[in-house]
Amino acid sequence: MSLSHKYRTFNQLLEDVKIDFASYDLEGMIKTEQLIKVATRVNYDLGLRIHQSKEVIIDVEHNKAQLPSDFKSLNYAFVCSDYKVVNTNPSGTHVDTTQPKWVPDPGQPNVCTIPKDCANVCIVQTCPDSEGYTVIQKLGTASYREFSSFFPLRITSTSNVSCDCPNLNTQSNNLAEIQDGYLLTTFTTGKVYISYQGTLENNDGELLVFDHPYCNEYYEYALKERILENMIFDGENVSQQLGLIQAKLKMARNNALSFVNTPDFEEVRKIWEVNRKAQYHNYYDMFRSDFPNRR
Repeated sequence: MSLSHKYRTFNQLLEDVKIDFASYDLEGMIKTEQLIKVATRVNYDLGLRIHQSKEVIIDVEHNKAQLPSDFKSLNYAFVCSDYKVVNTNPSGTHVDTTQPKWVPDPGQPNVCTIPKDCANVCIVQTCPDSEGYTVIQKLGTASYREFSSFFPLRITSTSNVSCDCPNLNTQSNNLAEIQDGYLLTTFTTGKVYISYQGTLENNDGELLVFDHPYCNEYYEYALKERILENMIFDGENVSQQLGLIQAKLKMARNNALSFVNTPDFEEVRKIWEVNRKAQYHNYYDMFRSDFPNRR
């Protein structure tokens, strides 16, 4: 399952609920401040897969680097070094709007390009068809950094780290931990690439909810259930309506969780490739003439 990562604000979600509960809204029975925590709980229930994966390079100074303001959970990280700054300045009155190009190695004649979907930082495979990778950090419209050397970074604490993060078990002299929005490292200065899951908030601090037909009903029925519960506490006779909404909520939750947790074809293909390489290593590589040199 491939998530499109489209979001809408909590206020937009609430407006859809108010349309269905127009009479209750006119009577002032829908309290916004009582429903924000319900949408937050649904976000948590759907899991980290609905969060958008982001990547950035942070600067370590005096053994500390500040994490992005929307940081929620670390996917993986490594230390970057040996970079060069590449400038693609326009000439005359002509402004080049194409993606900048570079040659990773003088001995390789092929020229690589930065992917169009690269926002500020991205990992690019070194061409042509090599197993090496290069990290690109954009500095503006006309320049970028190209990192060619990377070192493993071990995370010593499990707080704010995804359960499958490779940095928890890697062996490295470079250690770090996440505390109070900062990355605390054992080295004094440097640059660290991090891939992380961002919080569901926009630039204005508004709560975001995942926008998809399979998930929208889960959000809406969860809010409707809480509205009817609050009305019952206020002495309103809406028990029959609440029973209907709770039955719908259960079905909507199952549909949303099934959709979010279903792997897409690309994920299945990667798992198949990993298993295939493992089986080749166990049962085929030993019969190759160059096997000792491949270990």
